[in-house]
Amino acid sequence: MTVSKPVNVASVPQRSPFRYPGGKTWLVPQIRRWLSHTKPETLIEPFTGGGIVGLTAAFERLSEKVILIERDENVAAVWKTILGRNSQWLVNQILEFEIDRERVCERLSEKPSCTREHAFQTILRNRTSHGGIMAHGSGMIKNGESGKGISSRWYPATLAKRIEAIHEHRERIHFIEGDALKILPDYLDASKTAFFVDPPYTASKKKAGKRLYQYNELDHHQLFELMSQAAGEFLMTYDDDPNVRELIETYQFECSSIPMKNTHHESMMELLISKNVTWPEIKDPQLKLFE
Repeated sequence: MTVSKPVNVASVPQRSPFRYPGGKTWLVPQIRRWLSHTKPETLIEPFTGGGIVGLTAAFERLSEKVILIERDENVAAVWKTILGRNSQWLVNQILEFEIDRERVCERLSEKPSCTREHAFQTILRNRTSHGGIMAHGSGMIKNGESGKGISSRWYPATLAKRIEAIHEHRERIHFIEGDALKILPDYLDASKTAFFVDPPYTASKKKAGKRLYQYNELDHHQLFELMSQAAGEFLMTYDDDPNVRELIETYQFECSSIPMKNTHHESMMELLISKNVTWPEIKDPQLKLFE
C-alpha cells in the first residue's frame, strides 16, 4: 500500500461530537479499503475516543455491528448518553446553552448529578478547551478561531445533528465502558470480528500522552500479544517508534507508513500494522482520497 500525501480531512464526513487529539478522521479512506477487503460482521474499536472509525463502519454499513470500548469515564458518559434514552436531552442542552466564559466556568465547576449531565459537561469541556484536550490541567480556549474566543469551537446545530445521526444508528452500535486489555480476550476467537486499535502513546512519548489523555499508560507488549491471538483481522496505528518496530518484528506483523498531519498541520508518518497491509484499491465516490 502506497500513499504519498496526507488526506484532506475536510473531504471526509465529520461524524464525531468530539474534538479529539489523535483523532483518525484522516485515516477514513484507508479504513474503507481495509473493511471492504476484510468484510467483518463485527468491528471492535477498543480505544474509542472520538470513535470516528466505529462511526464510519456503522454509518456506511462496513460491518453489521460495531462495539466501542472506552475506559475514560468522561468520554464514556457521552457515548452512553448518545446511544441511550437521554440523547435528545443532550441535544436540547447543547442547543439551549448560551455560551460565554463565565457560564462555561460555572457549569464545569458543578459536580454532575447523573450520566447525562456528565455527558454535557464533557462535551462542553471538550469544545471549549485548548485543542480539545480534556486531561487534568488543560486550559480553555483564549483567542480561538478568527478571534471568537471560547465559542470558536462551539457549533450547537452541528453537534446536535451529529448526535441525532449517531442515535439513529444505535441499533448497530454497542458501547462498553472498561479496560480494553481486560475486555478484548472475550472476542479474540471470533473469526468474523475485526479490531481497529489506536492505543495511547508508547513510553517514548509518555510526556505527550500524559498531557493529552487521562488514561495514558498501556502495556503495549500485552496489546501486541492479544492481537497475535485474534482469529479475525486487526489494524493497529502507532507513531513510528523504535520500540514499536521491535514489537512488529517480534510478532512478525506487517507494517506500512502513511502520511498524516498533526494538530499543528505538520506532516508526519504513522504506522499501520496488521497481519497483511496490502489491500486492493476501491472506488470511493464519497471523496477524493489524496488531495
